[in-house]
Amino acid sequence: MAVADSAPLPVGAAMYVAADGAIEGSITGGCVESAVVHEAMAVLAGGPAAVHTYGISDELAGTAGLTCGGTVHVFVHALSDSDAAAVADAYAAVRAGVPAALATVLDGDAAGATLAVIPDAREVAVAQQQQLHGHRTGPRLLWHSMERDASGLLDQGVTAIRSYGADGATLGAELRVFVRSFASPPQMVIFGAIDFSAALAPLAKELGYAVTISDPRAQFAGAPRFARAAAVHVGWPDGALDGRSFGPRDAILVFSHDPRLDVPALRSALATGAGYIGALGSRRTTAERNERMREAGVSDAEIARIHAPCGLDIGGRTPEETAISILAEIVATRAQRPSAPLRDTDGPIQPRDA
Repeated sequence: MAVADSAPLPVGAAMYVAADGAIEGSITGGCVESAVVHEAMAVLAGGPAAVHTYGISDELAGTAGLTCGGTVHVFVHALSDSDAAAVADAYAAVRAGVPAALATVLDGDAAGATLAVIPDAREVAVAQQQQLHGHRTGPRLLWHSMERDASGLLDQGVTAIRSYGADGATLGAELRVFVRSFASPPQMVIFGAIDFSAALAPLAKELGYAVTISDPRAQFAGAPRFARAAAVHVGWPDGALDGRSFGPRDAILVFSHDPRLDVPALRSALATGAGYIGALGSRRTTAERNERMREAGVSDAEIARIHAPCGLDIGGRTPEETAISILAEIVATRAQRPSAPLRDTDGPIQPRDA
């Protein structure tokens, strides 16, 4: 469920224990499994669901501690028939190549209740419609909040714990919900190792993106500031995208400010299915770049896919402010929202597609 410091397996590792003692899966590769099985058998005998903590610093250090020196928090609960069906549906979707999320309540009377959120494989590229599975124990608002947040976390490919009020409202901390996302994180490729790339990469990483910064100039790309939040590719644009598949959740940005790189990078980006393609620059730079693109055989319809100048008009001047404006446009584009001030719009603030 959660890890502090280091652990052998990532957050979300699961182990299933049957009443006859059969075991499938692992949580820490053997460090605490025996203790967890003991707690699982107690729950199957009628005990309450609970979060258990194991680590090198606790009283179990000699028998069930982690040799790596970390701490794990394990939620032990029984699966009802409907919860088991939700888990099975999510796993079946993942095996079929469809992203899915499992949201499990950790506290209160509904502890252990599980909701599966599975995008419809036929429409995921255009609508992100959801199929909902699981039972509805606990406040109705809680399930609505879980559904919305699980969908959002799945969209980012992020596994996390969310907290809600006792009534299920998003403001509160009485009820925790663990959301396990079975989806690769969205990709972001930034061409150009410059200040704007260094400012944007850590923010994009916080939003769940796996970021790559690409530049053929090794002396620029090799600066440590770029490697702190991104993988670094030294080479020409086509090499950074070669062999990679991009979809609606992914973004490709051109920050190079070099005509020798801009056009090849954008042409390579347009050959992908990336949901957002953006290019930095002034309006004059954009117009001149578009003309070079036309001379290189790029159609106006293809140029229309490019967000250039990229970003929302928030008056950003520094690299950090510009990064915020670009990320805001990426989020709005992915959510198909108008990017208008909330006070100037009506209707639900949070998407309610599900």
